[in-house]
Amino acid sequence: MINIDLSVLNPLEQKIHEKLIRHSKEFPIIKINDAAVLCDCSVSKISKFVKKFGFQNYKQYMDFLYGRELTAEQPSDELARIQKFIEHFDDKKVEELLELIERHEKIVLFGYGPSLICAQYFEYRLRTCTNKMIIAVADEISVASMTNESTLLILLTVTGRFQTFENIYNAAKQKGAEVALIVEEYNTELFQQCDRIFLLSEFNQPEDFLPYEKSRTVFFIFLEEVIQKILKKNKEK
Repeated sequence: MINIDLSVLNPLEQKIHEKLIRHSKEFPIIKINDAAVLCDCSVSKISKFVKKFGFQNYKQYMDFLYGRELTAEQPSDELARIQKFIEHFDDKKVEELLELIERHEKIVLFGYGPSLICAQYFEYRLRTCTNKMIIAVADEISVASMTNESTLLILLTVTGRFQTFENIYNAAKQKGAEVALIVEEYNTELFQQCDRIFLLSEFNQPEDFLPYEKSRTVFFIFLEEVIQKILKKNKEK
């Protein structure tokens, strides 16, 4: 993404730009070292100028001056992964989770580490659009004390390998709660730790990332779609 803005340049930077424009009309592309000599400034000043102007690097700025196709950095692996996730998004899973939520009076959200932060955020989001009791809890004892036969316990995890949900699942089942697990990556070990599992993506994050290093972007996309459907239904009532 390129955002070229001449107004951000100070007088010196505007003069640099004007000199390089004049040069580009009569001479071939100039190297950054020669550009610094031409403009009577340092190489670092040229580099800072082009980035401030809105370009990723000096080469891209030169392509702009000479009317060539602008070179751009490749998107990150995470952006490419999220794009694939969106392209293969399964809206049926959204409807299925929404049906589960509608069948229960109380929704308890739980996750470990960064997943807990996601749970807390969606506690707020769900409270703003439903009349149900919504609560995000931070420990196993709270899960056991907050669940009953009218509860849907939603567990959030990217891999399910940071820590087992077995004790939480057993405690919730003793109270008569239903347990749904929202997981990003396929993990057969999780099948015995929930009543319902929502596997979100077939596009895994790098295996060398530790659980807390992995992004929770997929959670936000999926659960936000659930929120949007709730809001839409509320307006149709």
